[in-house]
Amino acid sequence: MKGRWGNNILAGAVVVMLAACSSKPTDRGQQYNDGKFSEPFSLVNQPHAMGAPINGGDYSRQIREIRNASPQLYRRQSNVYSAVQEWLRAGGDTRMLSRFGLDAWQMEGTDNYGNVQFTGYYTPIVQARYTRQGAFQYPIYRMPQTRGRLPSRAEIYAGALSDSDVLAYSNSLIDNFIMDVQGSGYIDFGDGRPLSFFSYAGKNGRAYRSIGRVLVERGEVKLEDMSLQAIRHWAQTHSPAEVRELLEQNPSFVFFQPKPFSPVKGASAVPLIDRASVASDRSIVPAGTTLLAEVPLLDGNGKFRGEYELRVLVALDVGGAIKGQHFDIYQGIGPEAGHRAGWYNHYGRVWVLKAAPGAANQLLTRL
Repeated sequence: MKGRWGNNILAGAVVVMLAACSSKPTDRGQQYNDGKFSEPFSLVNQPHAMGAPINGGDYSRQIREIRNASPQLYRRQSNVYSAVQEWLRAGGDTRMLSRFGLDAWQMEGTDNYGNVQFTGYYTPIVQARYTRQGAFQYPIYRMPQTRGRLPSRAEIYAGALSDSDVLAYSNSLIDNFIMDVQGSGYIDFGDGRPLSFFSYAGKNGRAYRSIGRVLVERGEVKLEDMSLQAIRHWAQTHSPAEVRELLEQNPSFVFFQPKPFSPVKGASAVPLIDRASVASDRSIVPAGTTLLAEVPLLDGNGKFRGEYELRVLVALDVGGAIKGQHFDIYQGIGPEAGHRAGWYNHYGRVWVLKAAPGAANQLLTRL
């Protein structure tokens, strides 16, 4: 999502401090096969990962989107993209990466044992109307054209902004908030027209506070049960006034700008392919970087089921809560994607794929 501020709704609420634990937890997909790392990235001869990536076709689609939307970004990484696609067409055996001119640099993870954090985000579809009517009482705002400091969330809920800044009225304050957190969304006006895309336009400059953390601190939700689904359930079982009071604990507020139906784009201005793109901390994983990721599989209740799938991903987005050895995996559009995104706060192994010295000559001999 272009310009996505991306403070994860659970940021600060579900942080497993692995390094501080005397034992080594495994409940969120953590594993300790590779020992302790002393560097943020370690060159390995071959990743000790089972199987081949399951999303080679989606990776190729994502590379086409990069080539079409950002030729400059594509040129910077074209040798890696070509080599990875050749490797995938040959079966994607991790033992063969070096034969395709690729080096794999394993990330040390959040605990120095290779456990990289995964969260998820998505693009919601929000029901709304052009005017306030019936259940549609909750304004979605454009960026106000005013000088000076913008009001807090509580002040905005109390009517601090002009009606002329209202883009639409939704039927759910929690849906509006989740769209704030995700940074953009599709709006269904219920009139049979194509969905409108509301992209990120800016925010009010106030500090972000996690409502997930608030619920945990208040004893409303257990830390181990915290998820987007848990927050939704809490909102559904409490009064509108109680929901509003909770959301007001986060003074930060996001504004939107409407666009015709268009693909969801990341901060790199490239359309995102679901589960083939991620938001990263660009200070350590720059835009366009290809990742080989061992992603933990979850059951229908969001619990790690003891298995992983191997995916190739591209870093194309950013997020305010995405720092260090942490990736936010884009899950797609709509409720099913939201369900997947809401569960993820788990761990897996990640290898950054780079061109090995002399890789261009190796690739040319195969083309």
